[in-house]
Amino acid sequence: IITDLLFHYFSGCHAEEERPLMTQLGAPKIPEGERVDFDDIHRKRMEKDLLELQTLIEVHFEQRKKEEEELIGLKARIESRRAERAEQQRVRAEKERDRQTRIAEERQRKEDEEAKKRADDEAKKKKVLSNMGAHFGGFLAKAEQKRGKRQTAREIKKKTLAERRKPLATENLIEDGLRERAKEMWEWIHQLESEKFDLTEKMKRQKYEGHGKGKVGGRWK
Repeated sequence: IITDLLFHYFSGCHAEEERPLMTQLGAPKIPEGERVDFDDIHRKRMEKDLLELQTLIEVHFEQRKKEEEELIGLKARIESRRAERAEQQRVRAEKERDRQTRIAEERQRKEDEEAKKRADDEAKKKKVLSNMGAHFGGFLAKAEQKRGKRQTAREIKKKTLAERRKPLATENLIEDGLRERAKEMWEWIHQLESEKFDLTEKMKRQKYEGHGKGKVGGRWK
């Protein structure tokens, strides 16, 4: 850049020096009695040219420095903005992870609660079924026991009646004998009715006692 500036500057200077020579037809007139120092003129001209060149160089470097500073500032702003965006993305990603974690924890908590509830319900159902089975088994056992008792009572009654009942054998009896046999049959029937009544009352009491209820003074206890 400095070389280009020097080249353009001195090219312009030579052009300005040559232009008057081309248009000037004769040599310049020098006043009589005065001595012209061409070396001093040339030196001053060179000093002026160097001063102008130095000024141009300084302005150029000042502009270059300013541009570099602006470029550095621009890069710094870009990096700052990039870091800011990265931080924002990191914060958003962290919040999203926290949200997903909360959702997963809430889902797991609900699944655990539902599983526990199902297990509790199954345990309650099994307990109820077990209790029902135990009660039903006891009920069947009691029913079977009562059935056995009823059968036993019927068998005893049937056997007793069979032992007590005798053939009438009325073919060879006379009138007095028939009356006597009729009297025996009436007494026997009366005894059977009495035993039937006693047995019925006994069965009622057993039934009430089996259900935990009974009548006392016209009231249920």
